Amino acid sequence: MTIEPKILEELKTKLLQEKKDLEIDLGKIAKPVNKEKGDYETSFNELGTDTDENATEVSEYVENLAVENTLEKRLQEVNEALNRIDQGAYGFCANCGDGKQDIDIERLKANPAAKTCIKCG
Repeated sequence: MTIEPKILEELKTKLLQEKKDLEIDLGKIAKPVNKEKGDYETSFNELGTDTDENATEVSEYVENLAVENTLEKRLQEVNEALNRIDQGAYGFCANCGDGKQDIDIERLKANPAAKTCIKCG
């Protein structure tokens, strides 16, 4: 299957917007270590030195770390999809044996970063 250029451009635009949104969200709770690779490090806010403030700091850090990991993973998936578009490998299942099994266009519209077909996914 060859994805129509218009649809491919729509999917790429959607991926680029999601990348921008993810980077904004990550920037609120983490600092970029390697922005090109989508690697961030959760920030640690120092609220003070007493026990309650320290407990709050740790609690916020743990919550932010979980969110950062989720956002970072999604950003990496989006970056991989954009790379597949650039390499002409977008829209093919990464798990199927020959790498030539198409990913259904409806699946790509629902999740433009999908790298597997429904059967493998």
